[in-house]
Amino acid sequence: MWYVSTRGIAPRVNFEGALFSGYAPDGGLFMPEELPQLDRETLCQWSTLSYPGLVKELCALFIGSELIPKDDLNDLIDRAFSRFRHREVVHLSRLRNGLNVLELWHGVTYAFKDLSLSCTAQFLQYFLEKREKHVTVVVGTSGDTGSAAIESVQGAKNVDIIVLLPQGHCTKIQELQMTTVLKENVHVFGVEGNSDELDEPIKTVFADVAFVKKHNLMSLNSINWSRVLVQMAHHFFAYFQCTPSLDTHPLPLVEVVVPTGAAGNLAAGYIAQKIGLPIRLVVAVNRNDIIHRTVQQGDFSLSEAVKSTLASAMDIQVPYNMERVFWLLSGCDSQVTRALMEQFERTQSVNLPKELHSKLSEVMTSESVSDEAITQTMGRCWDENQYLLCPHSAVAVNYHYQQMDRQQPSTPRCCLAPASAAKFPEAVLAAGLTPETPAEIVALEHKETRCTPMRRGDNWTLMLQDTIEDLSRRWRGHALNASQ
Repeated sequence: MWYVSTRGIAPRVNFEGALFSGYAPDGGLFMPEELPQLDRETLCQWSTLSYPGLVKELCALFIGSELIPKDDLNDLIDRAFSRFRHREVVHLSRLRNGLNVLELWHGVTYAFKDLSLSCTAQFLQYFLEKREKHVTVVVGTSGDTGSAAIESVQGAKNVDIIVLLPQGHCTKIQELQMTTVLKENVHVFGVEGNSDELDEPIKTVFADVAFVKKHNLMSLNSINWSRVLVQMAHHFFAYFQCTPSLDTHPLPLVEVVVPTGAAGNLAAGYIAQKIGLPIRLVVAVNRNDIIHRTVQQGDFSLSEAVKSTLASAMDIQVPYNMERVFWLLSGCDSQVTRALMEQFERTQSVNLPKELHSKLSEVMTSESVSDEAITQTMGRCWDENQYLLCPHSAVAVNYHYQQMDRQQPSTPRCCLAPASAAKFPEAVLAAGLTPETPAEIVALEHKETRCTPMRRGDNWTLMLQDTIEDLSRRWRGHALNASQ
């Protein structure tokens, strides 16, 4: 299985190459050169699999046994999910009035990113041990990515991780989940700025190709192909849990409602659809509505500024993974995709070509949800089910309630729930409800923390470069000692 860049200039790579790259050298994102097609028989066989079983099948399809033999792959995925609290790893809650909520948050940090990052980290360590190499992972976070990335690699001997978090812009819980991991390979910086500002020094460092190569730097944000790959399993599991039957011709449709910011789960859903899963996608965003405007009007342009909302992990201006969707919609035309994305990078604004926009609105519908609608949805779900939604999950469930209230005859529908309400007590209180806080989260308050400040006026890029150089020196020292 080979991977090509959506912008068509970078040479093709295998899964290992895509895993370690993040962005392709030409600025594009890696995608499979050819998408396999799953027939009805395969779907019927997969329908009885557990969530980890689906991840194993999908990964085997897209990685190739010459890179990771099947037995090794199965062990890595079992190890990745070994710390999840729910025995199913992912659980479907069937609530009143046809509301299906797929809980993707049973991992260590109570958010969906644990699913893909725990697998990605296992793949990384597998290749690093084989090659006797070391990487330094650099992550900028708006809240959940940082803690999930830290948990996935903490204590790993071939990986150091540097996380930049926006001081005061994450929830208290999110911040503590990062600053209380005191492992030797974890290095957390608290930046006096928002998540867009902290991205700047990271971009500057990654733009220096020689420096990146010398120090084996990589990123683990949502553009990494291996994360998108694992997230395809959410959609397959949702489909098999919610489809009324697999005996009809054609197979019945299931609607999957995807709350999103950077569009990773959305790209995963669209690829799942392309390879044969009969789902209809609904993309649900908060007031940062670039994806909604793109689907409705073909208007792929930045707003004036990021709006702060209760669904804070989706307060994102640039949905990077839409580039993958555009590439697939254009028939894998890298020239069209490159022109589109380069124009967007120059002017922050693109009107999709008519044909591309009409294809986009055929494959998905969208909605944008206000903070008021988020709290109302959280309240209604509690009243009807005694079930607490996090604000991001409420963005998805809001669509279900709208459809119900219009009494639309509906296909079965599944709403993805990216995080536990326990992580967002402020939003639960804003909805007039009582937060329920698990003991592990309460315990964070009393743990020792470690976090290096990056203050306004400091040279953030230099601080980051110095840290990276220091870690490289340490690794070379370890490696020397080990070989003597």
